[in-house]
Amino acid sequence: MIEPVTDQESHLRALRRIEELWSAEPGSAEESELDALATLVDAYERRRFPILPLDPVAAIKARCEQLGWTRKDLEPLIGSRARVSEVLGGKRALTLPMIRKVHASMQIPADVLIMIPSKRRKGTKRAA
Repeated sequence: MIEPVTDQESHLRALRRIEELWSAEPGSAEESELDALATLVDAYERRRFPILPLDPVAAIKARCEQLGWTRKDLEPLIGSRARVSEVLGGKRALTLPMIRKVHASMQIPADVLIMIPSKRRKGTKRAA
């Protein structure tokens, strides 16, 4: 019997049942149960563990880490050492020319770079 996934206990039960059903035959009742449970677990996990979008500065810092870049490597994209420091410190916003250069050089989606960081979100976990 399929039950709602509303708390940690029901979540764990659903995950265990999903493991049991993982190799269900296509078109079978077990496959339908697997699909329903996966949908319920997905909805619960999206509510319980939301993934917040990166703000532009966090995205740039994360991409720099992936690429092995230093602040010096950002200077051709953002400007002087002081300008890079201001942007990464949240004291100055990215300009459109900066966004274009960062997007082209670092392959960070432009919509992430355009997003205005919210003061309210400061200190919350963001996706990496």
